[in-house]
Amino acid sequence: MLNFELYNPTNLIFGKGQIEKLSTLVPKDAKILLAYGGGSIFNNGIHEQVIKNLKGFEIVEFGGIEPNPHFETLMKAVEVIKKEKIDFILAVGGGSVIDGVKFISAAVHFDGNPIDILQKRLLIKENAMPFGTVLTLPATGSEMNSGAVVTITETQEKLAFGGSAMFPKFSICDPTVIASLPKRQLQNGVVDAYTHVMEQYLTYPHEGYLQDRIAEGILQTLIEVGPKVVENPTDYALASNFMWSCTMALNGLIQKGVPSDWATHMIGHELTALYGIDHARTLAIIGPSLYEVMFDTKKEKLAQYGRRIFNLTGSDDEVAKGAIDKTVAFFHTMGMDTKLSQYIEDYSKTADFIVNRFDKRGWKGLGEKQLITLDKVKSIVELSY
Repeated sequence: MLNFELYNPTNLIFGKGQIEKLSTLVPKDAKILLAYGGGSIFNNGIHEQVIKNLKGFEIVEFGGIEPNPHFETLMKAVEVIKKEKIDFILAVGGGSVIDGVKFISAAVHFDGNPIDILQKRLLIKENAMPFGTVLTLPATGSEMNSGAVVTITETQEKLAFGGSAMFPKFSICDPTVIASLPKRQLQNGVVDAYTHVMEQYLTYPHEGYLQDRIAEGILQTLIEVGPKVVENPTDYALASNFMWSCTMALNGLIQKGVPSDWATHMIGHELTALYGIDHARTLAIIGPSLYEVMFDTKKEKLAQYGRRIFNLTGSDDEVAKGAIDKTVAFFHTMGMDTKLSQYIEDYSKTADFIVNRFDKRGWKGLGEKQLITLDKVKSIVELSY
């Protein structure tokens, strides 16, 4: 097992009715920026609950944070914070809103041009404004980790950043909030979480036995509850296991002491930046193609995955190939199309564009062993057509 440090200071408050604890979690006398997305929190009653449980606090609201939050929008929130002398941010939404608030938190006191946080992938370890979250859409795990992804619309870039100062002070996770979510968002949440686990699990055999078993447990749970929760989001057993799986998939635990990949995400981000395809759906497009192109280096772990998750039998080659097929089948069950041509008509130059962009960034070798070269990236994207 590799050496590691595990630091996660987020106070996670999980279960029914936990929004009632908000007033005890926000610092006393804080002036709050209440940040949210397109306004669904007004339709599902979450906004009313939040305001009710923050009675006595001074609140300034900032809505309109997009899916794949835009740098330009977030900088408007930074100006509001400075003008209104805000000292605490509350993100009420899914991963995009929480990611956006992480950037706002980092940018408020940043010495320099905040775009550098993204383009230079800076680690934010101090001088961030404290924030908490009320999760409304399980998927990204952003409620209990220190990473975020933000889109710069001007340059069509979707870039990640993070740092130890980017952990939420608290996150309220009430599984009942998913009852009003559209099926598409629930499908996205399941596949997003599933791929988060795969990025940390599907590498090569190692000695992190417990991490593997925990990862496999999350995958098995998502396979079990994923299709059902889309159809029955009011079932508390399904909703709670779905939400907790999404959090556990990316709160840092299963990544400790083991190698990880993340190339599927890095390539998938480009499809979102270029074409506006839902994040989870880009992962369903790229993931299986990446497993095919990198088959030789991932074969042993694919075989383990196939045997333990899908109970496949046969040689390593047979089981590994079968595991890819089973993964694609699961994505289809979750309502995902898995080819780029099913989303856009003009895709022929996509691979060259992404390769050129990675080349300019100096991303010459991705993946757990940096073996995903620019040539491999091109093959992966072309196989995804």
